[in-house]
Amino acid sequence: MTTNPDSTMMSPPIENLLERTKSKFSLVTLAAKRAREITEYSGNLRMSEVVGPTVETVSTKHLSVAFEEIAADKVRFVPKTLEEIRAEIAELQRQEDEANALAASEEATTQPE
Repeated sequence: MTTNPDSTMMSPPIENLLERTKSKFSLVTLAAKRAREITEYSGNLRMSEVVGPTVETVSTKHLSVAFEEIAADKVRFVPKTLEEIRAEIAELQRQEDEANALAASEEATTQPE
């Protein structure tokens, strides 16, 4: 029994998918995010703002559909800019400060004098 060195159990092959992203980490991140979007789309009976599957497939698994979309170049990895990352960090810091202030004010009102 001979096997084709290019054949893999995974379709599309991981090698083809890695050509679409910068690293294995970005591939996994992109596929997981897209699979969650497809799940949300399916769960909301197609009423959400999320786009459903963009490829013809026989697969019923959302992660497999996400990989097929990546291979078909329907979904792409777009890294965040430094400004976007800084804005996210600032927003998280603001939320944390707000939560701490709220907790402190609730603690002050519940302590007996």
